[in-house]
Amino acid sequence: MNILVIGSGGREHAIIKKIKENPKATNIFAAPGNGGISKDAKCIPVKACDIDGMCALCREKQIDFAVVAPDDPLVAGMVDALNDIGVRTFGPNKAAAIIEGSKVYSKELMKKYHIPTAGYEVFDDPQKAVAYIKEQDTYPTVVKADGLALGKGVIIAESFEQAKDAVHSIMEDKIFGESGSKVVIEEFLTGPEVSVLTFCDSKTIVPMVSSMDHKRALDGDKGLNTGGMGTIAPNPCYTDEIAKTCMETIFIPTMEALNQEGRPFQGCIFFGLMITPKGPKVIEYNCRFGDPETQVVLPLLESDLLDIFEAVSDKRLSDVPVKFARDKAAACVVAASGGYPQKYQTGLPISGLDENGGSGLAVIYHAGTKFEDGKFLTAGGRVLGVTQTGSTLEEALSGAYSALETIHFDQIHFRHDIGKKAGL
Repeated sequence: MNILVIGSGGREHAIIKKIKENPKATNIFAAPGNGGISKDAKCIPVKACDIDGMCALCREKQIDFAVVAPDDPLVAGMVDALNDIGVRTFGPNKAAAIIEGSKVYSKELMKKYHIPTAGYEVFDDPQKAVAYIKEQDTYPTVVKADGLALGKGVIIAESFEQAKDAVHSIMEDKIFGESGSKVVIEEFLTGPEVSVLTFCDSKTIVPMVSSMDHKRALDGDKGLNTGGMGTIAPNPCYTDEIAKTCMETIFIPTMEALNQEGRPFQGCIFFGLMITPKGPKVIEYNCRFGDPETQVVLPLLESDLLDIFEAVSDKRLSDVPVKFARDKAAACVVAASGGYPQKYQTGLPISGLDENGGSGLAVIYHAGTKFEDGKFLTAGGRVLGVTQTGSTLEEALSGAYSALETIHFDQIHFRHDIGKKAGL
């Protein structure tokens, strides 16, 4: 099979490494890919959101199956366009991808179908939003841009002044562009956070192993929100009992709600959950694999990923085994550029990697690298995801941090406390 994976980050690298295990995957292409991905797939410089360019590439390379990994092309309708030219895909169509493309839509879907989530109100007028915050007068409060914002469109305000500034910067300064033309003002939920990725073919939904993300840039969950500084799996807060509740009150109802709305979902639904004192509630939906959750979830997958992808595409997920290692854990620590998620330098040489961009001590997923003149260089905010598996979470974390100590680039930045909030 000729396979195309669309995207350029650590998530895509993890997907490609897993697909490579299937002997049917004779040719794997990545568009646009990155320096590390180029050692596992043939990278083609077509931008992830270039729908026409991607269709032309599929025709030229006679692609049999495409995996659309990032949110932007999914929300823009990449899957619809590829299906129209006869390419089988993994990923939701434009109609279903709206669950991530519009936070307003997803909140209203949850309200309509009684799926547990935080209380909220929607505003398209900044003055009215600020008046509502003042009237509620409860902090922290959560201010969310409606549309896509690279995983950063959520501001947790600790005071009225912070909340007012958040509304102003999102709606008037347009720090997230048109994504901020509407905002959701949401109650702040408390409890452990859990990420659960699921395979869904619109008839069957199968949860993957749970994980815990670490969004803040600095140790102790301080600093700015990022795309994710590290992950562990499984999440110790996600018990079998909670998993059963989530299946009955959140996962199946979400799949069925989308069917009812004429938006059947085929792909990966990511559930961002909060285990509140009143039970699990949805913080957000994503319409694709999370990053860096994928980098700890897929190493624990014992079944074949390409077989699962094909089954989801053909609506026969119930016929395929989806099995995760029950006696193992995984940890990923992200090595980021100094200054991320704000200003940072790129083009810095990376030492400590072998000629294929790997390490004998752990699996290295490349998120923001390029390969030039025989060297790996930094090319993004999040540069590498250093992942290790072990028989316990402690063992996995210790392995990931040991491997990270052997890797260096100027101004390298990583959190030293991944997994600590899980009691490790």
